[in-house]
Amino acid sequence: MKKNFYDAVADRRTYYGIGKESVISDERIKEVVEHAVKHTPSSFNSQSSRVVILLDKQHDRLWDITKEALRKIVPADKFSSTEEKINSFRNGYGTILFFEDSSVIKSLQEQFALYKDNFPIWSQQTSGMHQYVIWTALEVEGLGASLQHYNELIESDVKDEWRIPNNWKLIAQMPFGKPIASPGEKEYKPLNNRVKMFK
Repeated sequence: MKKNFYDAVADRRTYYGIGKESVISDERIKEVVEHAVKHTPSSFNSQSSRVVILLDKQHDRLWDITKEALRKIVPADKFSSTEEKINSFRNGYGTILFFEDSSVIKSLQEQFALYKDNFPIWSQQTSGMHQYVIWTALEVEGLGASLQHYNELIESDVKDEWRIPNNWKLIAQMPFGKPIASPGEKEYKPLNNRVKMFK
């Protein structure tokens, strides 16, 4: 039995302990992502979000690229902890890459000049919603994930490796897999400092 919406929202967590297995088929992974991309809202119905799913050797390649990029900027004596972190993402089953199509944003800025400064902001909000919907959907399916941001560090190599259009801007990376370790305890700040209601 599937989780209801509220349980899925509460149970979605950051999983660093993930394995190279999936509890659902590759076809189901694609269905989950496609459903999210189709139905997640965007300002002006821009539909500017773009998503790439990397599995198997393609997933491994992403994190090899990231590791080598980090090796160039992290001091050698401090690299072991960085390598360990990247390997934890590589140990997953796949990675979802989130992009925003800058040509869509530019077109909207030209069509609606009054709001031109807002479209890049709204684009980020749209991407965030896509990330959250997919992350929560993976939780519903029994997969663990985390959200990473090695964007500028790897964007050029990623575009070269997978022939990504230049107008797609890399926003985030989401490694996922079968959970093999529980997430840490989550602390919640008091809601009375975070929510106000007036009537």
